Amino acid sequence: MNVNHLLRLYEQGLRDFSHLHLEGANLSHVSLIQVNLTGSHLTGADLSRSFLTKSNLTQACLTQANLSFIKMNDGQLIDADLTKANLSGALLIKSLVMGAQLSGANLTGANLSGAQLRNANLCSANLQGANLRGADLRGADLRWANLYCARLSGAKLEGALLSGVNLSGAYLNGVNLQEMELNGVNLMNAKLSAANLQGAKLVATNLRDAKLRGANFTGANLSGSDLTGAEMNQANLSKTNFTRACLSQVNLTDANAIDAIIDETEINRSILADTIKKRLSSIHAEIRAIGT
Repeated sequence: MNVNHLLRLYEQGLRDFSHLHLEGANLSHVSLIQVNLTGSHLTGADLSRSFLTKSNLTQACLTQANLSFIKMNDGQLIDADLTKANLSGALLIKSLVMGAQLSGANLTGANLSGAQLRNANLCSANLQGANLRGADLRGADLRWANLYCARLSGAKLEGALLSGVNLSGAYLNGVNLQEMELNGVNLMNAKLSAANLQGAKLVATNLRDAKLRGANFTGANLSGSDLTGAEMNQANLSKTNFTRACLSQVNLTDANAIDAIIDETEINRSILADTIKKRLSSIHAEIRAIGT
């Protein structure tokens, strides 16, 4: 079937085009609302700026396809293969993308708010500036993905793989990252106000200039991390491990730092919580006692 034949059948009311073969086809700017393209072969096809609202592309092959600025809100891409596809500027609001292969895909500026992305493979994908508010990313593979300035407030990230991910400038306010593995992750200038990082592993993480007001770091491991210029006022830092971390120029006003571990921690020109002041005073007193 060629493109013209497809469009004629669509105009006649046909909506089932499952297992279609249109590799490399030009479907740019077409309108195919609520069609069934399950299992279709669209490798290298051009679907840029097309309208596929509420369409079903479950298990479709779209490797290296151009879906830039596609409008596919409420659509289905379950288990679809979108490896290295171009989805920049795509509208996929509330779409079902569970288990999809999106490794190396370009999703810059895409709108995936409220989308279901459970267990999706987004390894090395470019999600710079993407809107993922309220998206379900549980179990997703985001290793080495670029999420610079992405909006993730309200997103579900439990069980997601995040090693090597770039979250600098990302919006993660109120997100649950409890017990997550975030060692070495770039969170520079990220917005994490009121986020739950209880028990999280943040060894050697870059948190320079991060906004961490009211965040919960209870029992988190921040050893060797760089928090220079971070805002941690009203944060819960109880039993947080800051061994060899850099806390220079950090705002810790009204933070709860009871039993925080600050061994070999660099603290310069910071606004300290009373609990840290007392801890430092105790350390200094111990040093003076040893000297005598």
